[in-house]
Amino acid sequence: MAKSQTWLYFSSPKTFYPLAGKLIPWFTALAIVLTVIGLYMGFFVAPTDYKQGDSYRIIFIHVAAAWMSMFIYAVMAGYAVIGLVWNVKLSEMMASSLAPTGAIFTFLALWTGALWGRPTWGAYWVWDARLTSELILLFLYIGYMALQSAIDDPRRASRASALLAIVGVINLPIIYFSVRWWNTLHQGASVSPEMAPKMAADMKTTMMVMVFAFWMYAIAIVLARVRTLILEREKNTAWVVELLEAKQ
Repeated sequence: MAKSQTWLYFSSPKTFYPLAGKLIPWFTALAIVLTVIGLYMGFFVAPTDYKQGDSYRIIFIHVAAAWMSMFIYAVMAGYAVIGLVWNVKLSEMMASSLAPTGAIFTFLALWTGALWGRPTWGAYWVWDARLTSELILLFLYIGYMALQSAIDDPRRASRASALLAIVGVINLPIIYFSVRWWNTLHQGASVSPEMAPKMAADMKTTMMVMVFAFWMYAIAIVLARVRTLILEREKNTAWVVELLEAKQ
């Protein structure tokens, strides 16, 4: 089967449902293993920062969550575009399944940022450009989910929320470049392809392990959620009826 035909084959909810079921245990196991490794490295391997002491260690969760919050929104908006333009039902379901996970990571980034900000800035919250734009991202996720819940027809709800997701993409470069465009309290990027690393190798490795751990978790939980959504939206189709009867 050609690569393009493979993608088309698995774009159907009927064929994607069993594939997702096979992938979930693998991504779950990877998420658990990488999380344990990342937390161990963060607490016991990464050196103490010479300026912030041990309080900086929350960065391994904070930065990974912040990256995932933006990455998931970009992917969600991409699926929303595919569903809106090409009317692909599975893409609409994937976008819907990504939103709660993206909102969780955004909240985690804001919460850990507040815990980090207290000993660093002396306050849990400041109306900093980076923090404010990240808060707007959380509102976009919440608005996306609220709009879907407000419309009874799932297809109409997906199209309406897709427009919101696409418009909200403009916030992503604002979040990323806010520390360059404005004079903010938030520190600049510690890891960037445009510059040499500003942190020790052990710190950078730990951060990347946590990023991959969160990535694996996101894939596992989104696949589980989309399987539930497939059963809900395809409940009147013959294959779902047969599947549910076979489980009984």
